[in-house]
Amino acid sequence: MIKIAPSLLAGDFSRMGEEVANLDRWGSDLIHLDVMDGHFVPNITFGADVVRSLRGYTQAGFDTHLMISRPLDFIEDFALAGADIITFNLEASSPADETIALIGRCGCVPSVCIKPATPAEAVFPYLDKVGMVLVMTVEPGFGGQQMLDYTLEKIKTIRRECLTRGLDTDIEADGGINAQNVGTVAAAGANVIVAGSAVFRSADPAGTIARLRAAAQEKYLGAIADAGGGHARA
Repeated sequence: MIKIAPSLLAGDFSRMGEEVANLDRWGSDLIHLDVMDGHFVPNITFGADVVRSLRGYTQAGFDTHLMISRPLDFIEDFALAGADIITFNLEASSPADETIALIGRCGCVPSVCIKPATPAEAVFPYLDKVGMVLVMTVEPGFGGQQMLDYTLEKIKTIRRECLTRGLDTDIEADGGINAQNVGTVAAAGANVIVAGSAVFRSADPAGTIARLRAAAQEKYLGAIADAGGGHARA
């Protein structure tokens, strides 16, 4: 039920292929790819060509977050490059329904993201149309930030709404998550955990991934049971 998605943003960009292969070997469930355009967020990372070049290094799913101003213009490029999940921000300029539909037509899982200042209710109109919701637990743009605790309430709100509707939608949390706070994130209702610095700066990355998964699994199952919900997507 819990998926650990280490963020390549915290890796060594001079040997990205090797880092992706390492994540596979360390037991990652997904590999989180932060695509930044220097406009929607104040940083620039990489584009579809880099994603395409990395695809051959792993069988793990590419969890691709497009932190760009006009995601609709680039959906097909990233789908063809090998993305499996494509997330875009509701705060971006592209029409949400049109973007979600195109992601689905391209054979990828549609996912929507909200920044810390955006209310949880902003995703409600799209819950029946997406496979995942990403809640940013830091301001997007840079790794290594401290998690904003108030964002956990948004995760709880979205999970409650999913359970009310009978949806097993994945809820992903990204930003400042580590072994000390992953339990609280999972207890709020997130079952996809992005961890960058916690994994790449660990002396034992494989062990860190396993510990994050175990700690999150226990808390997540308890949270779902307490809420009277069913089973989350495996």
